[in-house]
Parts: sequence; C-alpha cells; structure tokens
Amino acid sequence: MKKTTATLMATAALIAVAGCSKKPPAQLPPAPPSDVSQPAPPSSSTGDVGNTVVPGSRADLLAQAGTDTVLFVTDSSDVDAEAQAILTRQAAWLRKYPQVRVTVEGHCDERGTREYNLALGDRRANSAKNFLVNAGVPASRISVISYGKERPAAQGSDESAWAQNRRAVTVVPE
Repeated sequence: MKKTTATLMATAALIAVAGCSKKPPAQLPPAPPSDVSQPAPPSSSTGDVGNTVVPGSRADLLAQAGTDTVLFVTDSSDVDAEAQAILTRQAAWLRKYPQVRVTVEGHCDERGTREYNLALGDRRANSAKNFLVNAGVPASRISVISYGKERPAAQGSDESAWAQNRRAVTVVPE
C-alpha cells in the first residue's frame, strides 16, 4: 500500500506542476534564417567590403589618392614634385572626410645609425604633415611617428630596396 500511495502522490505532484505553466513572452524571438548554409560576407580591415569601398577608409584613400606613400631621396626630407602631387591628392581626400584623423609614419633605409634614422624619419613625417597642413588639413588631425629603419617596406641591401624604404606613409586608422 505504501508503494501505491507513493506512486499516487508522485503522479499528483507531476499533474500539479504541469498545470502551472508560465505566461508566453510578449514577443517571440525571430525565427532562424531559412538558409543557414550561406556564409557571411568576409569583412576587410582595409575598408573594402566586397567590391564596395567604404568612404573614409584606407581603401578609399588609396582609390582616390592613388597611394598612401611618398618617397624621398637619400639623406633628405625634402618633398619633391612627385611627392607634392601625391600629398595634394591626399590633402583633397582628407578635406573631403573631416572626421578622419591620420598618422604620418617616417621611415628610412637601413644605412646610418638608429638614432640618425629616427631623426631623419621624424623630419620626413613632419615634412609630409607640413605639406598637408599647408594644403588645408588641420594639424590637429595629423600625428607623426618615426620608425627610422625598424620597419622596412622592402628587404635587401641595394638601391632598389633602399629607395622603397625612404618614405612617409599616411596611415588611416582601421
């Protein structure tokens, strides 16, 4: 009899609990997508989503200005005619996107001491910045940093590699 009573009590408890249902939520969650086999489009850290360039991104700067890099001759921070043309296009792009802040990086080739190249890289970055400022970009939107010879664009110990490493790069944050 004890077994039957225990079974009846357990059954009654289950019926009582089952009868206490919660109120349905005011709003149901959205249904899952019907086709989950499609992968999400890849995102790009360059600002290029699919085939569309995001306005104000690095990809947009490259598309409109042609390049983010100006080159210098050996042991110089003078902005030559080719660099002026590039910086003029960069300045136009920066004026078009007044919310964008950039960093101009100064770089050198491997020749010279670390200290000398850091100073030369700083002069190159500031030469590019000064050109942009004179072209109408507020100085407060441009920071500079020198990497000297620490971040070469091209490896090698010949004029071709050195020429690519003597540069200032306008970097748009991601």
